[in-house]
Amino acid sequence: MTSPAVKVPIPGSLNVCLLLITAGLNTFLLYLASHPSSWWQAAVAAVAFSFFNNTIFSLLHESVHRIFHPNQRVNEWGGRVAAAFFPTALTFQRIFHLRHHRNNRTEVEQFDYLRPTDNRWLKRAQWYAILTGLYWIASPLGMLVYLVCPGAFQIKLLRGANSQIARQTAANAMLAGFDDAPVDKIRLEILFTLLFQAFVIFPVGVTWQGWLLCYAAFAVNWSSLQYADHAWSPLDVLEGAWNLRVNRVVRWLFLNYHHHKAHHQHPDVPWMHLGEYVDPKEPRPSFLSVYLSMWRGPRPLPESK
Repeated sequence: MTSPAVKVPIPGSLNVCLLLITAGLNTFLLYLASHPSSWWQAAVAAVAFSFFNNTIFSLLHESVHRIFHPNQRVNEWGGRVAAAFFPTALTFQRIFHLRHHRNNRTEVEQFDYLRPTDNRWLKRAQWYAILTGLYWIASPLGMLVYLVCPGAFQIKLLRGANSQIARQTAANAMLAGFDDAPVDKIRLEILFTLLFQAFVIFPVGVTWQGWLLCYAAFAVNWSSLQYADHAWSPLDVLEGAWNLRVNRVVRWLFLNYHHHKAHHQHPDVPWMHLGEYVDPKEPRPSFLSVYLSMWRGPRPLPESK
């Protein structure tokens, strides 16, 4: 493995090209799903969209960590365009994601384990929301709520010390990042996303049915990875993730997102170089094995934990 002290270059020009290509391709796939000649054509378009929109999400992830482009103005605007395809807003996503890095595998982010004090119904509902793609809805819906009423992120149900929902869903830990957030900047970025969807994507002939089909496929595909790269991993902020084994083509489409432990250990390393930080001697379960095991539901917290 390369030493963490080594400064690795950001592939800025490549990232910009990838964003432009996948943005154009995804717009075409949305159109194709909206005007299919058969049901299977719509299905193929939706499945393809689910993968290429994960490429765009991975570029958004790079921008969140400010490693999409060495020029920070390009980094931020690239992130805003990528966020518009999720859809979410760059700063909105940055707050949530950096809070995730801070809280990873702590008690507030142990969705895979059942503690004696947990509400089992709530734990399982949250778990299967992740597996079925419903988890994706939280971001666009939360974005719209914040646009209309930022104060909603302060309600006791989500932030109260005695609220089990606030504790067990990690709502309080995540939303705490918005206490000192730049409200006006976030709301402007949300408006940019809404305008992008309304005046860039839909005018080319995308229908709401085609949009919904593509984003439903994306939601399932995206959600499936968002906890598979953490499920049953060590309860440690930096060690609590997996470098998952997956088909090489899929890994490249996700821009090495499956090298997730390497990312948590070295969040300032661009996607292209993450493979250099993967220790081949460490356990590397396959994505499919972890994903299938997740369908059995959360497990009781082992006594050793």
